[in-house]
Amino acid sequence: MLRRFLTVAALILAGWSATGFSGNADEGSNLLRVREAVWRSWFANDAKTLQELVPPETIVISAGERQWKHQAAVLQSAAEFHAQGGKLIRLEFPRTEIQQYGDVAILYSEYRVETEMHGKRSIGSGRATEIFVRHHGQWTNPGWHTDAEK
Repeated sequence: MLRRFLTVAALILAGWSATGFSGNADEGSNLLRVREAVWRSWFANDAKTLQELVPPETIVISAGERQWKHQAAVLQSAAEFHAQGGKLIRLEFPRTEIQQYGDVAILYSEYRVETEMHGKRSIGSGRATEIFVRHHGQWTNPGWHTDAEK
């Protein structure tokens, strides 16, 4: 019995890649494209794409912010960033690890972002934990938590 359990456990673990992603490469690439689309859509105030990828029940916990956000607040903060003249200059994810459990994937990432506001550039970096759920064949992003490096 123990031997059978260990064999099954070894087979399961052998399926994980170095990134922790158990799906195929195309699925991983698709997931990373959707993640990038969420971030870029926020910076561009692309409300249509955000509404498609960030569902109403979304919960967002951001570094330095007391209040948790839901879809409406995500859309509002994107609009405010854009209305104040904010622009995305650079967005990078130097490290990402993925865990997938069926139609749910968790991305653990380091991020770097450079923005411009009123002619002044700012560089920020930190970590993000993002939850993605495949709904009707499309990945959505119903939750994330970010922190910022000091």
